[in-house]
Amino acid sequence: MHKMENMKKKEPLIRIEKRSERTHNQIMRLRLLSVILAIVAGGLFILFIGYNPFSVYGTIVSGAFRSTMAFQATIKLMVPLLIPALGITLAFKMRFWNIGAEGQIIMGAIFATYFALFCWDFPHWLLMICMFLAGMLGGALWGLIPAFFKAKFNTNETLFTLMLNYIALYLISFLRDGPWQDPNSSGFPKIAKFGEAAQLDKIFGVHAGWLIGLILVVIVYIYLKYTKQGYEISVVGESRATANYAGMNYKKIVLRTMAFSGGICGIAGMVQASGSDLTLTTSVAGGVGFTAIIVAWLAQLNPVGILVVSFLFAVLEKGSTVMQSAHGLSAYSADVLQGIILFFVLGCEFFVRYKFVTRKKGGKA
Repeated sequence: MHKMENMKKKEPLIRIEKRSERTHNQIMRLRLLSVILAIVAGGLFILFIGYNPFSVYGTIVSGAFRSTMAFQATIKLMVPLLIPALGITLAFKMRFWNIGAEGQIIMGAIFATYFALFCWDFPHWLLMICMFLAGMLGGALWGLIPAFFKAKFNTNETLFTLMLNYIALYLISFLRDGPWQDPNSSGFPKIAKFGEAAQLDKIFGVHAGWLIGLILVVIVYIYLKYTKQGYEISVVGESRATANYAGMNYKKIVLRTMAFSGGICGIAGMVQASGSDLTLTTSVAGGVGFTAIIVAWLAQLNPVGILVVSFLFAVLEKGSTVMQSAHGLSAYSADVLQGIILFFVLGCEFFVRYKFVTRKKGGKA
């Protein structure tokens, strides 16, 4: 009996323990080390499959900047990562786990598409304003649904927002195969291409979504750092009890923040539909809502950091595409390489906050 009790008291062989707060310099050194390890591990993978790591890495970097057209393509890839990551940041700062950026992007695109299809005779500037506001409204409404149930019934927002993604996706399929089907689709159901008035203007060869993204970076940064509402978001994120004690209206803050968060993601849907796709398709979000979560976390929920990280992601994505064609690598190899790099970079964030502790010989709890 005593022997069993002693066994129960023993510590596990390895356990995870929260470490004391690291200094800024220690965190920066750890992140730099993670990037170096990611490059080395990726290089070993490239070497293992029979290619020169230096040549492949050189192609990835040069592929994103080798020409004006290549750089424009890189910026075009950055925009759909940047805008949703900014939206997610607002919710995550409040510890509201908004996994529904995909659905909010889609709903923004759907609402904007209505004006593109049925108000095509509006003046270009008026149609763009209507589509922009409609996109924001669509995303905001889709964000308010889980916010309402969280505030009212304390539901699990992670599952709620995730499930709403699929509803939004199937809504596009319904519209494509039904009321919005292009009559000239020749048996292959699709939604008609937007007219010129409904297409986002280009600035320096890239649709104006990049400018919208930059403006949103400034707005979100100021909102979080210098406004009362931004301060309330931080307090709610730290402790709901503290927020209530300070007289803050928790329900109001959750609803307002998720409307703003979803609205920004909805803008991303409008930009993608009118700037890149020039129509509404089931791939309008294309998984960027989930990738944007990684971008936001890597940037430590800092809007300026999000701008930098989303650009680096776009460089990696564009460079990997060039790498495939230049070296004859398969798309799967490029995806594995990206996965290795992200594994090490994301793994770094674990060791910033936690550490592994091994049991001492004969150690007890």
